[in-house]
Amino acid sequence: MSRIILPVKRDIIFKIFFADERNIEFLTDFLKSALTIPTEEYDEVVIVDPHLIREHSTDKLGIIDVKLKTVSGKTIHIEIQSKVAALPRMRERITYYDAKMITEQIGKSERYKDIKQVISIVITEDEFIPDSQNYHHRFTMYDNLNGVELTDIVEVHTLELCKIEAESDNSRLDYWLRFIKAEGEIESEAVAQRDPLIKKAVARLMELSADEKTRLLYEAREKERMDNESREDWVRTEERVVIAKKLLSTNLLNEQIEAATGLTRAEVEALRDAK
Repeated sequence: MSRIILPVKRDIIFKIFFADERNIEFLTDFLKSALTIPTEEYDEVVIVDPHLIREHSTDKLGIIDVKLKTVSGKTIHIEIQSKVAALPRMRERITYYDAKMITEQIGKSERYKDIKQVISIVITEDEFIPDSQNYHHRFTMYDNLNGVELTDIVEVHTLELCKIEAESDNSRLDYWLRFIKAEGEIESEAVAQRDPLIKKAVARLMELSADEKTRLLYEAREKERMDNESREDWVRTEERVVIAKKLLSTNLLNEQIEAATGLTRAEVEALRDAK
């Protein structure tokens, strides 16, 4: 009988797993595989706010992230998103959030030279950077014309799970992303065979998946997420219907209205018949 393995690619499980002090070796190894900061930065890692809370009362689901500080004071912020399309202006939001983490460091008596680096890691289940097929990107303030970096005081890494190839590139980052992406016991067991530490992480994930409290938290989050998606789908459909009704008063053909609204042929014809 197969065991239920909770998916790490869901934000609540990602945080419960990686923000647990008992799993700090997994977190630091994952960070080392993605970032190029000195290894000694991980000698003392402090998890900032490990609790599962909403950042803003207006958030529909809230952003569940992992935030930590390294030994020299660098801030690393990690978030995982299932659907990029569900978060309009995501690039601007990340930029704003990073700027906020920078300004939070500056008090009246502090100097610019004391600003510590802010690093964001954004993991997405679907495509985020459509102009490239690479699954890992690093963005800083960079002069593309002359190939010169102005500063890396803000650094954004994107990791797209959908771009992982069927054949592993045998990097540690590839192993960790496969661990995060895995669904179910069979995929998790396959990932576990790639590396001793990943195998240990899978064993820990299985323990976590057997915990009733964790399962209940996951199920509640999933229900909220699906309810939210259903509401958004309904709103989008209603908006398309309103547009289609307006277009029906013109001389546009059904095919043109379908293309403009995304409605099916049957839906457009039903609206025309109801006029």
